[in-house]
Amino acid sequence: MPRDAFELACRLARDAEAVCRHYLSNGRRQGRYWTVGDVRNTPGRSMFVRLSGPESGPGAAGHWTDAASAEHGDLLDVIRESCGLVNFRDVAEEARRFLSLPRAEPRRSPTPVRTPVPAGSPEAAQRLFAMSQPIPDTLAAAYLRNRGIKAVHDAGALRFHPRCYYRPDDSSPTETWPAMIAAVTDLDGKLTGAHRTWLDPDGFSEATLGKAPIDTPRRAMGGLLGHAVRFGAADDVLAVGEGIETMLSLRCVLPAMPMAAALSANHLGALLLPLTLRRLYIARDADAAGDAALTALTERADAAGIEALALSPRMGDFNEELRAFGVGALRAALRIQLAPQDGVRFMRQGTARTG
Repeated sequence: MPRDAFELACRLARDAEAVCRHYLSNGRRQGRYWTVGDVRNTPGRSMFVRLSGPESGPGAAGHWTDAASAEHGDLLDVIRESCGLVNFRDVAEEARRFLSLPRAEPRRSPTPVRTPVPAGSPEAAQRLFAMSQPIPDTLAAAYLRNRGIKAVHDAGALRFHPRCYYRPDDSSPTETWPAMIAAVTDLDGKLTGAHRTWLDPDGFSEATLGKAPIDTPRRAMGGLLGHAVRFGAADDVLAVGEGIETMLSLRCVLPAMPMAAALSANHLGALLLPLTLRRLYIARDADAAGDAALTALTERADAAGIEALALSPRMGDFNEELRAFGVGALRAALRIQLAPQDGVRFMRQGTARTG
């Protein structure tokens, strides 16, 4: 059986068209090539896989190039990216399964076969989050620091992907940009979607606030309605708002208070509330959409017997306020908007942690 990646790649290249039909099913054969949108099996024509040629070297069968992104590789890379795999051991096992070869070594429990999933589905969101890396010491952490969020109390909801796919529309080539990835979860903690904030690799500017210079630097995928990016587990008290940066700004002052970002005003108004909740803080954005979301969610909370209190920024949102006035001023502004018991319960802890 193959003893290294080179031999395994050669075995796959001998059946290059069969590999492409299985893992790049959204493509088609054109002469001596298989064409598809990209290595993750997106429909399109920018990626070319050689179906014939020598076993190795220039022009080898199984080698591919994406004209849009300049990426290239072999059929092991196709299996890794199209199946959302991370470890080479899993890639090699999937390749052996396809080739009907024995496993490299016995394992106590087999790894489930991972097959391509529809783009934008909850399954695709789960794989994207799993393929991303922890946020410390990444461009995403630097992005948040530049937004005034020096201590990232994210409760594991955020990750970083150095080369996250971005496509302006279905007819445009695929691009890759670094991105902050946020897990969207339901009330039970199950990941239902993911939110991507593409970042500028050249750093922060006042014009873009560190986001990538593209048309839509923020996009969500998967199941969103009723769900949120959650920072901490809610019990009787919860603070909610629209944006990730808005809620992380509040977490700088109140790191012990559970919070959730619904990602938009419409989704904020439709957010599902925990059955144990007794008091809900709604961090409103200072615009018409924010007012509508505040009204809708307040009415739903009242109907469920939950006390709803608005948190109102002096500027457009709480991240603007944090950047303009600093943590101390934000703490003072929030203190008078909290219920007295929550000021004692959460503000004291926030003061101790953030200085």
